[in-house]
Amino acid sequence: MPETATYSQFARRPRMDAPRMLIWIKQPRFQGFGCSECAWAFNPSGPPEGNSLQEMKEYYQRRRDKEFAIHVCAEHPRAKKAKRLNNPDCATARKSHGPVAA
Repeated sequence: MPETATYSQFARRPRMDAPRMLIWIKQPRFQGFGCSECAWAFNPSGPPEGNSLQEMKEYYQRRRDKEFAIHVCAEHPRAKKAKRLNNPDCATARKSHGPVAA
């Protein structure tokens, strides 16, 4: 007789952690992009690269997105969750880039 695999109710539903998102953070000593699930914040080093404003913007966005994608939340713990601000810049960032999965 062939064996039949059995699954519990929970085994059929894989546990999904909340996807982390690139968010706009505005604090007294920092204003910029960061992670919604940890204390990681994007801090570009050096002056912007590119021959035009558009090239500089594209380079900045690619670098920010790459660094966000490779960061490990466990390496950037924080005491409490980041607040998601209801400001136009934050909404624009989420619309144009959407959530970035870990």
